[in-house]
Amino acid sequence: MKVYFAPESRAVRTVWLLEEIGQSYDLERFTLGQKEMRGPDYARINPNGRVPTLIDGNVTISESTAIAQYLGAKYAPNLTPGPDDANFAMYLQWLHYAEGMIMPPINTFVVETILLPPERRNDEIAARALKLLNRTLKAVEAHMHGRAFIADDFTIADTITGHAVIMSRRLGADFGNCPNLSAYADRLEARPAFKAAESV
Repeated sequence: MKVYFAPESRAVRTVWLLEEIGQSYDLERFTLGQKEMRGPDYARINPNGRVPTLIDGNVTISESTAIAQYLGAKYAPNLTPGPDDANFAMYLQWLHYAEGMIMPPINTFVVETILLPPERRNDEIAARALKLLNRTLKAVEAHMHGRAFIADDFTIADTITGHAVIMSRRLGADFGNCPNLSAYADRLEARPAFKAAESV
């Protein structure tokens, strides 16, 4: 199994999950923005030039949530609730919440504050993205009341939406009135598998 990876990207989610399930992998490491990510060799593997990409035998898959669902179904059914489990709908809701709600404003904020050269950045767009991000996090804050993990038990949804929560905090989202989210992010960052993924 091979993972195309860059630090501080969605690829951390994939490596984190592989560490959680104890699945061995080889790492092909990039730096975000590295020209080889847009080069012809990697374009044959992932035409979008993005990470993560997972290769497992003859399977190539490159969307982080799809990778998580694939790995869960194939290698970690204990982390993937099924239709007969009481937390199945909750699991699906929060598995997809990251990409549907949290990541769009994160993407905009990162572009406007980090990726664009200073002369092209727009402070108004960045502020609006951060405001929207804070709003999307309020729903997670309310949901996490009385819960240790996002679908009650630890599932692959924690490696997706939980990772988005962690990144939101690191980017400066307002966690001042979010004790549930703060505790949740702390809990996830303390997991040995998460620490391992961050240190590769």
